[in-house]
Amino acid sequence: MNLHNLLKRKVSEFILKKYDLNFNELEVQMTKKDFSGDITIVVFPLVKTLRKSPSEIGNEIGEFLLKESEYVEEFNLIQGFLNLVIKSQFYLEFLNQIFDQDNYGFIKPSLEDPTILVEFASPNTNKPLHLGHIRNILLGDSISKILQANGKNIHKTQIINDRGIHICKSIVAWLKFGKNSTPSDLNEKGDFFVGKYYVLFDKVYKEEILQLISEGNDKAYAEKNAPIFLDAQSLLIKWESGDKKVIELWKKMNSWVYDGFEKTYNNIGVNFDSYYYESNTYLLGKDIINEGLKNNIFFKKEDGSVWIDLTDDGLDEKILLRSDGTSVYMTQDLGTALLRYKNHPNMYGMIYTVGNEQDYHFKVLFKILKKLGFEWSKNLHHLSYGMVDLPSGKMKSREGTVVDGDDLISEMKLNASNLSKELGKIDEFSNSEKDMLNSTIGLGALKYYILKVDPKKRILFDPSESIDFNGNTGPFVQYAYARIQSLKRKSSFSLEKINLDFEINEKEKDILKQLTQFPISIKAAADNYSPALIANYTFELVKLFNSYYQSITILKVNDKTIKNFRLTLSFKVGEVIKNSMKLLGINVPEKM
Repeated sequence: MNLHNLLKRKVSEFILKKYDLNFNELEVQMTKKDFSGDITIVVFPLVKTLRKSPSEIGNEIGEFLLKESEYVEEFNLIQGFLNLVIKSQFYLEFLNQIFDQDNYGFIKPSLEDPTILVEFASPNTNKPLHLGHIRNILLGDSISKILQANGKNIHKTQIINDRGIHICKSIVAWLKFGKNSTPSDLNEKGDFFVGKYYVLFDKVYKEEILQLISEGNDKAYAEKNAPIFLDAQSLLIKWESGDKKVIELWKKMNSWVYDGFEKTYNNIGVNFDSYYYESNTYLLGKDIINEGLKNNIFFKKEDGSVWIDLTDDGLDEKILLRSDGTSVYMTQDLGTALLRYKNHPNMYGMIYTVGNEQDYHFKVLFKILKKLGFEWSKNLHHLSYGMVDLPSGKMKSREGTVVDGDDLISEMKLNASNLSKELGKIDEFSNSEKDMLNSTIGLGALKYYILKVDPKKRILFDPSESIDFNGNTGPFVQYAYARIQSLKRKSSFSLEKINLDFEINEKEKDILKQLTQFPISIKAAADNYSPALIANYTFELVKLFNSYYQSITILKVNDKTIKNFRLTLSFKVGEVIKNSMKLLGINVPEKM
């Protein structure tokens, strides 16, 4: 029961009948708080087409809707904005319609529909997952859920960067200083264990550079000839030539990292449908390159390197194969994209969740795939996001100043525990209930804090600021849900559908208006690839409900009709809070 669509359809019919004109691009939105009305139709786009003033057009449409729409009660016109007051009857009918819908607002995907692949996480195997990865993971996971709620079949995947010189650095440091120790020997997570040696490599590397410079060598020479760096290069050559011992060692250390990653994914409540590895995909693009050369999409330079000229598309020339025949990242990404399509022939498109420092790379990648003639290339999207900064500044992996993902999750749980104790909210809880609640609040606070910000914006992340039972935070939303569940536990009242003659007040109408917007918010979040729209929608809903809850009596009211309505409204708000938070990957507690 989408009133926006109903009104659009009515107005389009009116314009067709009166002006013999097909016009389906009407903008319908919620009326701004400072103005009288519930729904606003923007009439400016019609001015040029109909050659009439905004007031003439607005009054014509307003009068038509008063006569022809059973839900429009009155209208007012402010410049080119037609504000409509909607009858309470519509909102009561709407509440009855969603009365027993557990998944109101969600569209169930059909198995026959094509699949969208969402790539996220995509870590390196030389370091633990850090705060930057956490933003990536939360965005990718949430967008997957939002698209699924919008009726799309989703396949969650990642590509793991498990090859290259950076991997060899960790291995060399472990060989030199690890004394054959393992993560289990030291009771450490595998990714943390290996990452420690990556940091150690950099420390030793810098010391060796300084030593070579002190011996009279220039900096450039020192950087290329530091002994530990030469060892890493030698190891890389052996790996690329298939040296069995090196491959075995590489597999062993990577397995430690994968085990560590999996623990983090479990801690954060995220899973994947498939994994791709750069070690398996980095050569795949060469066949594509050869095909592009045959079709004159690519060209060779005198040194044998292969390029594509994208200057006519506002980009530049891009190398695809080096003169020695080795591939570059673009070659690999082309091959991986094609491999995924072969693995998923029902694929409609792909979403790449990658930081905004790679914006240009993806513009080039998508343009090349389009020129190669792949139909699915029309539906590729780069979910670009800004960096995460800390109050102390930027994170640096090589210097070991990153915020480890697991440490952050633990800190959030501890912060939640301390705040709950301070407020005395969980004194009567058992220890297991306390642990579960602290985990739910802490993780919810982390996810909400990151996801409420538009992906394109940078985030200054302060863990202590995110754990607050007031303001636009996860705990604030979670507490509202818990409050509603408390009503449920205390009520044995049997709910019935609402009598349409029931009189609702303005606060109730505002809540119902917000509830009608839930499917619209899901669609907007999917269209804009922005979980922030869901977070902000939910925050507004919770604010409206809290104001209502504090101003009326629910359980102790004697009138059964009033009690039925207030409980029905409250429980439906609770369901929408739960489902909207689910789209953000956040659990809500039954008690707080």
